[in-house]
Amino acid sequence: MAAGSSNYWEDLRKQARQLENELDLKLVSFSKLCTSYSGARDGRRDRYSSDTTPLLNGSSQDRMFETMAVEIEQLLGKLTGINDKMAEYTNSAGVPSLNAALMHTLQRHRDILQDYTHEFHKTKANFLAIRERENLLGSVRKDIESYKSGSGVNNRRTELFLKEHEHLRNSDRLIEETISIAMATKENMTSQRGMLKSIQSKMNTLANRFPAVNSLIQRINLRKRRDSLILGAVIGICTILLLLYAFH
Repeated sequence: MAAGSSNYWEDLRKQARQLENELDLKLVSFSKLCTSYSGARDGRRDRYSSDTTPLLNGSSQDRMFETMAVEIEQLLGKLTGINDKMAEYTNSAGVPSLNAALMHTLQRHRDILQDYTHEFHKTKANFLAIRERENLLGSVRKDIESYKSGSGVNNRRTELFLKEHEHLRNSDRLIEETISIAMATKENMTSQRGMLKSIQSKMNTLANRFPAVNSLIQRINLRKRRDSLILGAVIGICTILLLLYAFH
């Protein structure tokens, strides 16, 4: 009976590892597809000056994305089912020491499943955001192209509009970089302020701990002030005497 249970557990682990390997390969390909989709769209934007270049040509990549997304969701569902079966097995295991080891193995597989699920949803969300943005930009480009083809006398104005659009995109990128620099500067200043507060606190602690040193510093400051007053008075008297002598 124990041997049969052990074989059942090992079979579940083998299925889980196989599904995890398949998911790892699928997610790598899925990420590459999203990256190539974004790069292809950027390349088409750079070649927009050619009238023969298609505005949107990502239908095949969209179909591939949908197919891979469905396949990954199916694999995630199968891996979730395997983890549930492993959880049921650990709950029915009778040996405490063996049960603890099984729970550790199960938790590791659950963490892997959670990481894969998070990575899939993140990549999918990025792809959908890129596609939505590109569809909006494509619609704008179509309107611009229709306007250019329908009114040849306004070609110069359209070119200026396209240049302004590109300038706005560059400005948006520069603003993002500036915000990043400002955030880094803010963090640096916050760190420096904390260091200064720490130094000031240590100085106050030393002054309170050694009152004699604090008293000595105050006496030195008073003596410096007195010497400054005396020196100023001597200089004033000498100046008055020189003036009296000069006009005598």
